[in-house]
Amino acid sequence: MSHLFEALRLGERRLANRIIIAPMCQYSADEGSAGDWHMIHLGQLALSGAGMLILEATAVSPAARISPGDLGLYSDANEAALARVLAAIRWYSPIVVAMQLGHAGRKASCRLPWEGGAQIAPGEPSGWQTVAPSDVPHAKGEHAPQALDRQGLDRVRNDFVATARRAARLGIDGIEIHGAHGYLLHQFLSPIANHRTDEYGGSLDNRMRFPIEVFDAVRAAFPAGKPVWMRISATDWVPDGWDIEGTIALSQALKARGCAAIHVTTGGVSPDQAIRLAPGYQVPYAQRVKAEVGLPTIAVGLITEPEQAEAIVAQGEADAISIARAILYDPRWPWHAAAKLGGQVPAPPQYLRSQPQGLQDLFAPAGFGQR
Repeated sequence: MSHLFEALRLGERRLANRIIIAPMCQYSADEGSAGDWHMIHLGQLALSGAGMLILEATAVSPAARISPGDLGLYSDANEAALARVLAAIRWYSPIVVAMQLGHAGRKASCRLPWEGGAQIAPGEPSGWQTVAPSDVPHAKGEHAPQALDRQGLDRVRNDFVATARRAARLGIDGIEIHGAHGYLLHQFLSPIANHRTDEYGGSLDNRMRFPIEVFDAVRAAFPAGKPVWMRISATDWVPDGWDIEGTIALSQALKARGCAAIHVTTGGVSPDQAIRLAPGYQVPYAQRVKAEVGLPTIAVGLITEPEQAEAIVAQGEADAISIARAILYDPRWPWHAAAKLGGQVPAPPQYLRSQPQGLQDLFAPAGFGQR
């Protein structure tokens, strides 16, 4: 039996296997609202056979967006648009659907990646003033963010809560809080971005304070039986930045507060990062978190081959793997992995005749078109 295709439980939610589709920004929303692109994109991923689909980073306010095209869940219009997409997914797929809640902080107000991704300064069309722990820009030459005061911190925390409540109304199965990739909560964690001298800066405990406050507030606002967890960059890849020891300390604090898992990635807070890329290059960080914290751990980063994913789970390096670019390239990656590893995947009845000869057990019975 393939370890990758064993079920996994997060809170009260049962994942059919250990394959998770990582959140991937599409930069294709209209004032935060999902549209036809999301119906097509998320629809095909929902039919992939993965155990869980995490929706792209979903902004908790207009100012929280990375770009003007980012998905959001801060208005009734956003909620109604996403409800349409989710209704189709739920009718045609039994996949567990989670949502990543995020705030871009000083990395907000940027052009779309295919338009260069440069910052849009306040006063320029479609631009806005960014916020951060400190008034330190992400990159040289960028407009400085506004340091959050007490009122600003409360506003951001309340925005996370309001979005979590909207997610609950939409029936989202779980929430991942984005504390990675150089966005706002990561900015509080990293001494590269956080130069504060109050109770939210300086020591490790102080730098962890606001991310933990946001976690506590979201956990309290979301149904108790549904999981809430955090995505964390385990290292900044910059000397004297956020590191694995801080990641373990934060993960232990989150565990004590009811965190369901840790999704372990790296980098993003500084253009000076020196990442050493290799297949599975972030897996050792997930392995340390799993070993030293004991929470279910999700590994990500250049995991592209089924045998590689199987080994990560079988050897106890992580409890699940998440894939992003690999599933954009091959939206049936879980099917092909199951065929190689002897696993089973849920598939819609319309596709059952695609089952290869000799693999009569590839497709598992599932509630497609019945939810």
